[in-house]
Amino acid sequence: MTQIIVLPHAELCPDGAVFEAAPGQSLCEALLKNGIDIEHACEMSCACTTCHVIVREGFAALDPADDLEEDLLDKAWGLEPHSRLSCQTIVQNTPLTVEIPRYSLNMTREH
Repeated sequence: MTQIIVLPHAELCPDGAVFEAAPGQSLCEALLKNGIDIEHACEMSCACTTCHVIVREGFAALDPADDLEEDLLDKAWGLEPHSRLSCQTIVQNTPLTVEIPRYSLNMTREH
């Protein structure tokens, strides 16, 4: 199991979170499984940017983003050098610290 640290986010996890995730699953799946309701408007099909995260620690250990993810990331709000789409980020054996940006391009969330 791999430790995932999620930095505090005002709406999704005000106190932050620490949990274990199985290598091989997407970061988005791990977040959702652990009660962090990250947006994923395209149902994790790499067709939007609502699951954008910033990997603050552990970025170098991840497989690189493919061309489709890179193209979509260009449209993400608050893009940084260590930005990834959590639906395309596969958990490895290296611990990760991630930040969920305050906003996404999906200005209206459906519940």
